[in-house]
Amino acid sequence: METQIIRKNNKEIAVIDSNELLITDIQSALDLIMTIKYQTGCTDIAINKEAIIENFFILSTCLAGEILQKFVNYGIRFAIYGDFSKYTSKPLKDFMYESNKGKNIYFQPSLSLAIDKLSLSS
Repeated sequence: METQIIRKNNKEIAVIDSNELLITDIQSALDLIMTIKYQTGCTDIAINKEAIIENFFILSTCLAGEILQKFVNYGIRFAIYGDFSKYTSKPLKDFMYESNKGKNIYFQPSLSLAIDKLSLSS
C-alpha cells in the first residue's frame, strides 16, 4: 500500500494505491479508516478500486452499503477511482450515479477526478 497526501483547494486528501486487497469486509474498512486518520490526519480518502474486494460491487451482498456507512459514520469523505466499465448491473450504476451527486462518497474513472470531487468544500 502506497499512501500520499495531495493538497488541493486547501484540503489534504490521502491517496491510496495498492495492488493488494485492502478492503475485504467491514473490519478491514474500519482498520483502513483508523490507519489513514492516525497516519495522515486526513478525512478525505481516495483509493483505487483494485484494492477493494469484488463482492463490494455486487449490491446484493450488502457489503458496499455496510462499508460506505462506516466511512460516513466516521466523517470520512471517500472516493473510489478506476475503470468501472465492466460492471453492467443497473442497480450498481444507479447507486454510483446517486453517490456521485452527494457529498461523501464518489466513484470516479480517474484519480484526478476523484481528487477534484474530494477537494470541493464539504
